[in-house]
Amino acid sequence: MILAMTTSEAHQALDRHVREFFAGHPVGTAAHDLGDGRRGTVPDLRVIEVGPGPRGDHWTYVTAGCWSRGARDGHGVEFVLTAPVPDPRFADLIAMTAHYHCGPRPHPLDVGHSLPVGEPWVPGSACDHILVSLPYLHGPDLEVCHLPDGHARLLWLLPVTSSEIAFRREHGTEALERRFDEAGIRPLDLHRAPVV
Repeated sequence: MILAMTTSEAHQALDRHVREFFAGHPVGTAAHDLGDGRRGTVPDLRVIEVGPGPRGDHWTYVTAGCWSRGARDGHGVEFVLTAPVPDPRFADLIAMTAHYHCGPRPHPLDVGHSLPVGEPWVPGSACDHILVSLPYLHGPDLEVCHLPDGHARLLWLLPVTSSEIAFRREHGTEALERRFDEAGIRPLDLHRAPVV
């Protein structure tokens, strides 16, 4: 299927969706650099940066540009990463995820999938993987962005540890999420302890 919607129209729809959901928050475009080798992978990628406001005292980064790379019949995904402080590292991490998802040898991501970061998501953290999840932190109203020719599903990137990924591989995503609930993890704790 050839999509009639332009990248610009998709960006506008995603931007509007994020601004409406985060009404009262400062919203802009984060600077990021995929590097020459990765720039062509997602040439129209933007990272929307949302500052603190009525929905919480945190920073949220949202991709705009992944949707069209893997869209099926007008339905694709974008990604959301939330952190307690602003840092260009988070825009870079979400851009890296976009490259992983859309790259020359793409690894399409969906709920329950994971990817290695290759290092702690912040120095000193035990979290060195990303788990793709529903946007539990923000609620279901953020998850679906309606587009003129389909929709983008916004999926949350939750930093997790390698031991948590090993547990998920053996016991499943639901079992890991139960462990998170039982432990009462604070997803925005940059240095939280592993639950397994």
